[in-house]
Amino acid sequence: MDATPTLWAELTAAAKADPFLPVATGIFLLAILHTFLAPVFARKAHELEARHHELVKAGKVPVGPDGRSADFRAAVYHFLGEVEAVFGIWAFLLFYAFVLWPGKGWAFATAYMETADYARAAALVAEPPGPGTRILASPKYLEPLFVFVIMVIASSRPIFATASGLLNRLARLFGGSPLSRWAVVLTVAPLLGSLITEPAAMTIAALMLSAQFHELKPSARLRYATLGLLFVNISIGGTLTHFAAPPVVMVAGTWGWTTPHMFLHFGLKAVLAIVVSTALYAWVFRREFGELARRADPPLHAESEGRVPAWVTGVHLVCMVWTVLMLVGHHGALLMAGLLVFLAFTVATPQWQSPVQLRGPLLVAFFLASLVLHGGLQGWWIGPILSRLGELELFAGATVLTAFNDNAAITFLASQVPALSAATDEARALQFAVLAGAVTGGGLTVIANAPNPAGQSILAKHFEHGVSAGRLFLWAIPPTLVATACFLLLPR
Repeated sequence: MDATPTLWAELTAAAKADPFLPVATGIFLLAILHTFLAPVFARKAHELEARHHELVKAGKVPVGPDGRSADFRAAVYHFLGEVEAVFGIWAFLLFYAFVLWPGKGWAFATAYMETADYARAAALVAEPPGPGTRILASPKYLEPLFVFVIMVIASSRPIFATASGLLNRLARLFGGSPLSRWAVVLTVAPLLGSLITEPAAMTIAALMLSAQFHELKPSARLRYATLGLLFVNISIGGTLTHFAAPPVVMVAGTWGWTTPHMFLHFGLKAVLAIVVSTALYAWVFRREFGELARRADPPLHAESEGRVPAWVTGVHLVCMVWTVLMLVGHHGALLMAGLLVFLAFTVATPQWQSPVQLRGPLLVAFFLASLVLHGGLQGWWIGPILSRLGELELFAGATVLTAFNDNAAITFLASQVPALSAATDEARALQFAVLAGAVTGGGLTVIANAPNPAGQSILAKHFEHGVSAGRLFLWAIPPTLVATACFLLLPR
């Protein structure tokens, strides 16, 4: 007789053993719901701002010495409508839930916020460190820190000019039309993510789309289709190597995967899926692209700010390589030291620099750090689900669960399941299923893949009242289905 408890029994036992875990999951689900409602708050903020502007013109509300005036309610609604701030808002509520929960309290709350490790926080509370001993920040925060730094560097003028120049020259080989530029960015940039990391590829692709595509004012349907396609392509495009995509890095060492293994088993399928999905959307919107081509006269160019010397670009590339190496080596302090060197260099070479972008990267890092806090409390239900699924079920389960959690968290939890780490053909099939499912679902929501918030932060200005999570999800489904077919139906 099988003594293994049912899934419901195991989840019930975990909830009874620590009733706070279901509460934490409830807070997390509310945060996810909030992301879908963010455009509603953004619209309300714009309405209040417009109303307040009319009152200012009529002289019915006070203004400051500099002539400025704002509606505080509009500012609150703006904050609630900022997708990158949503999980941070609910992280504060999670913190106070810890503080107020019987048996947790302030010490547990601060320990968890600093470590993002539930078990370690409990151990620190049970046996507090000695006087003067500091609790080191969790290495789980290294990825948000990395995304912040790589976004700052990748959005600099020398890096952007180099990447856009290469992609534009490639696009000109296909005629240089808006369609060819759009297609090149959405196919080549995601594949570059396997070398320069997904966040850097996302930043460069989003900046190029913003400067060269969205300036032509495409329809809302094409804007959402482009964003959904970008998210899916970036998610699967990082699978050509074993060191660039966070969900791959989480399991590559444990399961002994190398770059040749990734390229043969995942990369080739990802390349095909990217090309097919991009071609599919190009065909669907072929008439609109024809209209955009007539509208783009003269055609847009990204190299209008003057040439950047090769040695300046070289220093920026060195800073990018240093950042990636420090992430791989888990050296957070040295990673930040590299950022300081980069910032000092931009000050010393202002004639070849654009203003350093910090607001967007900071918001994205805040988003990801908050997601780390919420995700660290979801293993009690994700782990048991993953351990009970067969190959097809595991692929589907990983794809669905990824939409509600960062795909790197899904693969990390899978790497902790003993049955998935065994040296057997069955275990290898399950390993393939969980990673393929995790990267396939990485474009369904903004929280599904770490680089997604970076892309949304850059492109959000082109979406009235912000990006709708529901519409993004719908337009991400077709490329997700294409990726599913490529991973499941093609031989391994």
